[in-house]
Amino acid sequence: MTTPARVRRLILLRHGQTVYNADARMQGQIDTELSELGVDQAVRAAQVLARCKPSAVFSSDLKRAHDTALALGAESGLEVITDARLRETHLGLWQGRTHTEVDTEYPGARAYWRDNATWAPPGGESRVDVARRSVPVVEELLEADEYADWSTRPIVLVAHGGLIAALTAQLLDLPVARWPILGGLGNASWVQLRHFSTAEQTSGQWRLDVWNSSAEVAPDAV
Repeated sequence: MTTPARVRRLILLRHGQTVYNADARMQGQIDTELSELGVDQAVRAAQVLARCKPSAVFSSDLKRAHDTALALGAESGLEVITDARLRETHLGLWQGRTHTEVDTEYPGARAYWRDNATWAPPGGESRVDVARRSVPVVEELLEADEYADWSTRPIVLVAHGGLIAALTAQLLDLPVARWPILGGLGNASWVQLRHFSTAEQTSGQWRLDVWNSSAEVAPDAV
């Protein structure tokens, strides 16, 4: 007899807009705050995702993600647990610079970086590095007894676009050369994955259900 599959649901939510986002400025691990629009986006996303009745909310410790997570925590009646491993990619010498400034000083480098998950900006991290530090967060949750009900009540991780893309690609076991097929996420947009396993398995398989969903479709997504 086949053992029924155990299904667990994971939602990865990107933070709301910041002034850096609006100005096409590279944030990385600079601890920026939500803009007025970003606060509104976080509230609207929280209202939608709270209907899923999350079992737990985890967040990057950077303020833009944490404040987005607090909106969901307030809507869901949950405390937010922070984890520094969910921080955005460290962008090294690019942090704080606009896209134009980076393109002027490093011609072609941003495009190469987006197409090569193994390459890092000067002094920064690659997407492979980011996946390496963030995947253990999910692995620990899969093994944690206190979150046994996340088949029906998902766990939500609130983080950053670069981290979410890297983490998703690694969980799906995509070849690294194919990681760029996952396009960018809009502010306050989310991803949903499901993990399938059985009692006999030491590991299972992740499947992608939703990519770049949002409470309101972002203008750059249509």
